[in-house]
Amino acid sequence: MPLKTIKNYINGRWAQAQDTSYIDVENPSTGQVIARTPLSTKEEANLAIEAAAEAYEDWSKTPVARRVKPLYKLVSLLGQNEEKIARTLVEEMGKSLPDARAELKRTLENCEVACGMPMLQMGDILTGCSYGIDGEVLRLPLGVFTMIAPFNFPAMVPFWFLPYALATGNTYVVKASEQVPLTMQSITELIDRIGLPPGVFNLINGDRVVGEAFLEHPKVQGVSVVGRSATCRIIAQKCARANKRFQAMGGAKNHLVVMPDAKVDQVIRNMVTSCYGCAGQRCMAASAIVPVGEQMYKTICRKFIEASREVLVANPLDPNVADEPMVMGPVISTNAKKFILEMVAAGTEEGATLALDGRDIVIPGCEKGFFIGPTVFTDVKPGMKIHNTEIFGPVVVILKAQTLDEAIKIINDHQYGNGASIYTQNGHWARRFKLEVKCGMIGVNVGIPAPVAQLPFGGMKNSLFSATKPQGKTIINFFTEDKIVTERYWPEN
Repeated sequence: MPLKTIKNYINGRWAQAQDTSYIDVENPSTGQVIARTPLSTKEEANLAIEAAAEAYEDWSKTPVARRVKPLYKLVSLLGQNEEKIARTLVEEMGKSLPDARAELKRTLENCEVACGMPMLQMGDILTGCSYGIDGEVLRLPLGVFTMIAPFNFPAMVPFWFLPYALATGNTYVVKASEQVPLTMQSITELIDRIGLPPGVFNLINGDRVVGEAFLEHPKVQGVSVVGRSATCRIIAQKCARANKRFQAMGGAKNHLVVMPDAKVDQVIRNMVTSCYGCAGQRCMAASAIVPVGEQMYKTICRKFIEASREVLVANPLDPNVADEPMVMGPVISTNAKKFILEMVAAGTEEGATLALDGRDIVIPGCEKGFFIGPTVFTDVKPGMKIHNTEIFGPVVVILKAQTLDEAIKIINDHQYGNGASIYTQNGHWARRFKLEVKCGMIGVNVGIPAPVAQLPFGGMKNSLFSATKPQGKTIINFFTEDKIVTERYWPEN
């Protein structure tokens, strides 16, 4: 069977890439090449942007109730095709089938929230702000927006932005991750069926050349990206210099604090899912555990390592395990695996104890896959390289704190501030944690404190380069400009 060749979607039509440069898309479980994706040129990216700019004039004037009608159709199509897209996602990314299904549900939920734009985009009126004068705030669209998608959530992350941009009256261009282009290709096939005017939505495939075109084109009003913090900082700086809006969600090192009163058995089950789901390749994955007190430290080390040994590592599409609630698949690529192995070696050199070593795991039938088993370090000190670095794999570090104050300090001193959770039944400890920890998303007895679609998503410190977080009502401020009207009318003579 010939390999599928990924296409661009520009101005309402599918288009073969003009350049002949392609890269292979691999199934990370088997190493098998499953598709080819083009490295589109700057000129092709500009074609998509120009198409979106031309479509904006009419789309922005379309009544909001009519703008959301195609999104209602997309909600229905996403629901009907959820299983098919989920399996495509697993094949190219490697997460478990239950995780992929959950991602598609959150994708759909963001689309549902955006369908409420007739209410969400309403402005403010202050009648009688002075004698005979009324004040009004209009929330108006700006033009063309773009986003650079990551590999780990190829369906959900674009939908933190895309449906809200369209519903508010903007037009949009997405660059899919070149590592996992098939999922967004499948979703675009559905978007092609919902009746959007040509140019309102566009998909362009490629590498950093396309991303740089987004940053340089004068008609692009804003850029959203999820990626490494170093990349996000550069994008934020370039956008600021060009007076473009930007949302840049960066790295993470999410901590789980375990207080002495925590319900340990429930905590361990919750931690395993948080740390090893998607092989640790998600910005909300926990990768640092901080038990408080000597006894809890010993208990968590023993029980978490035991539970980690039992994690099922396999090809997520193996029919024997596909529907298991917790299956850990491969990491995304051979380069990702190489980096993770280098970090494990660095941890042993720093003096941490490698209590569970997952480096030599072999999955029968998947010998060419990019698998790493659950890996756990104990005796980790704050500031060690394995603690300070986002490893983005199934590697967990366990640190010790004597008090809640010390645990909070460990989190607050860290360069990242994406998410953090506390396990406790004590309301006073939980309240202090919520208020004092410098992270954007907080969990209480929740290992993955990812907000639902109605609420904003995003961190603090080096985890977020933006004043506006994606998802939910908050993102409307990113996609609209407040226009303030002050008006008065004198009586007719």
